Amino acid sequence: MPKVRVVDDEGNQLGVLDTREGVERAKEKGLDLVEVAPNSNPQVCRIMDNSKYKYEQEKRKNWPRKNNTSHT
Repeated sequence: MPKVRVVDDEGNQLGVLDTREGVERAKEKGLDLVEVAPNSNPQVCRIMDNSKYKYEQEKRKNWPRKNNTSHT
């Protein structure tokens, strides 16, 4: 079973766990286990609400366009 470093939803490190145990801990909180640093060894995963995270990222990405009022 692959091991991952797990960070909880409050930013606390839970240490290096089996992937399955990380998923179980996330499900206990009603959240998802999301890989945030795939190139590190071991990979780093965070317990978070993935749909909320994606929504916030998309909102942040579109923010500059919405406020662009320059006229050429």
